[in-house]
Amino acid sequence: MLTRNLIRILRSFAWVCLAMIVPAEGEGQPFSTQKADFTIIVNKFETDYKIMSVFVLPDEKLKIEIKKTATATKLELYSPDGIVIGAGSRRWVWGAPSKPGLYVLYIAAREHQRSMSLNVFVIVPFEQLKGDYLNGFRVGKYPQALSGKRSFTDPPRGFVEVTAYNEDTFVSPHFKLKQFLCKQNGDYPKYLVLREKLLLKLELILEKVNEKGYPCNTFHVMSGYRSPFYNKAIGNVKYSRHIYGGAADIFVDEDPKDNMMDDLNKDGKIDYKDANVIYRIIDELYGKKYYNPFLGGLGRYKKNETHGPFVHVDVRGRRIRWGD
Repeated sequence: MLTRNLIRILRSFAWVCLAMIVPAEGEGQPFSTQKADFTIIVNKFETDYKIMSVFVLPDEKLKIEIKKTATATKLELYSPDGIVIGAGSRRWVWGAPSKPGLYVLYIAAREHQRSMSLNVFVIVPFEQLKGDYLNGFRVGKYPQALSGKRSFTDPPRGFVEVTAYNEDTFVSPHFKLKQFLCKQNGDYPKYLVLREKLLLKLELILEKVNEKGYPCNTFHVMSGYRSPFYNKAIGNVKYSRHIYGGAADIFVDEDPKDNMMDDLNKDGKIDYKDANVIYRIIDELYGKKYYNPFLGGLGRYKKNETHGPFVHVDVRGRRIRWGD
């Protein structure tokens, strides 16, 4: 007979496997935003994606609220770990476990016809950073927060622990955890910082790129998180948005998949003009009410001897442009 602890382990394993699954978009099939027909508010942001991630500290209370739903069907919260506290038919409070790791919450009607997977990453607290290192991974030193800009330059609250087991987890419908890993060398476990708002912004941009006639199932993330150690090693600016988990350098790499920007303008060349296609699509979002939460930096870059053309996006909270 299986012991109670083994049953719990197997149940948790099944839920984590669920976190790594996203409905497949078959070859030649139209792009799908993968949205549910209800919207939740969690950790001060809204989402209606069928898969979304949130990053919390050990033992933190996570408030989840149904903002709107297409029908009156009652939704329930399913949790393999932690404590679920009922706070009405549309609200829950979930107590995160003390141990860092990935925990999957599942919101659905009883018939499971409408569902959302919320991947909760319990992060390793920043205080566990010893000098430059966290469990053998060289993070480096975060710069002192700037006076008057503390919301943008405070060190992160903690780090997502990435392993060979969880790196393929979908953190949103079209992006995997491993796409945001720092490019520095090193064995597992690895660590990164990732902001929910960046994931929501990338999903929105991906949707708009597809609407404009450029089929793309995900962006190639050339650079996501950068540890302060790696950021300094490549000579980037001290307060780069990348070290705070709020920036990504992206390009479209679909036809062929060769780690290079596609020829989006069909002129037979891969150059600055292809990055400009993405840049313009993103810049046109400025001024639209639904885009206000995602204001940030937008830059375009030419190819050089080390990389092809790409676009930088971040969620610093104010509009900045460069590369014209």
